[in-house]
Amino acid sequence: MVKIPLLDLKNVQTEFKINGQYYPAVSDFNLQVYPNEILAIVGESGCGKSTLATTIMGLQDPQETRITGSIQFAGQELTDLDEAHYNTLRGAKLGMIFQDPLSSLNPLKRIEAQIAEVLFYHTDLTATQRHQRVLELLKEVGIENPQRTAHQFPHQLSGGMRQRVIIAIAIACRPDLLIADEPTTALDVTIQAQILDLLRQIQRESQTGIILITHDLGVVAETADRVAVMYGGQIVELGPVQAIFEKPQHPYTRSLLRSMPQRDNPTDELYVIEGMVPSLQEMPLTGDRFAPRIPWLNPAAHEPNPILHEVETDHYVRCSCYQQFEFPEGTKA
Repeated sequence: MVKIPLLDLKNVQTEFKINGQYYPAVSDFNLQVYPNEILAIVGESGCGKSTLATTIMGLQDPQETRITGSIQFAGQELTDLDEAHYNTLRGAKLGMIFQDPLSSLNPLKRIEAQIAEVLFYHTDLTATQRHQRVLELLKEVGIENPQRTAHQFPHQLSGGMRQRVIIAIAIACRPDLLIADEPTTALDVTIQAQILDLLRQIQRESQTGIILITHDLGVVAETADRVAVMYGGQIVELGPVQAIFEKPQHPYTRSLLRSMPQRDNPTDELYVIEGMVPSLQEMPLTGDRFAPRIPWLNPAAHEPNPILHEVETDHYVRCSCYQQFEFPEGTKA
């Protein structure tokens, strides 16, 4: 049976204008997201993860950004939509959990008003029905006293509660696709687990496709079905979560995993990836973009114009350099 993607990105490129010139923050991006799956997108800060999310949601400034390629959602091309048509999808069919809940909420409005606003624009519910739906949503996201919280302002809530409110807004109209941009950043471990459980519950109950953007590989291992590893605005490895963690191939994926603390060897020295993600203006546009950070690998191992290779069923790796990559002598493989 052929699976039909909920979201289908083909050759997507997002370029930002800097001093009159355009520089790609996301390039050659091809990805499918299916209903009832959690696809994690991982990578260091500056790899283009959040830019990809705001590109899908149509939140880029057209005066400062140039977007090419195709973004199809449920068979509808999004890159052709004007703002009015996009607004009919955002909040209804497309939901997003933003990275910083405090800056995402209006400090001058009570919580009920902010959740009810989504229902006002996208449903035919009466004011009384909207009030009841707000209380249901707050209870659904694990807030124990919905009546009290609905009457409060954002600054009166803890970080975990604000994140739950953001999730309540995002799922108010039961979107088909939910983008969660670092939803557990700055939350303690207990609250993180509760938020991740909530996302899984939403996925199961509503068959929602979820894009989980994070740099926390532990979160990915516990939550995701598939993983896309991003570097320099591109996917460098894509596959089922088990394959990515048990048989990582690309040097960047292997380096990320080696930089994680290991429970079985807590005294081992952590691996540090050499260098840092280059700025948009310094990003190489040809060759393997990760090559400068593994200078010990023979340059001939890299493809001039790297493409994604299927190394196993549904497991893709960019560039053939993975075949020759080894960590420097004196470090554990």
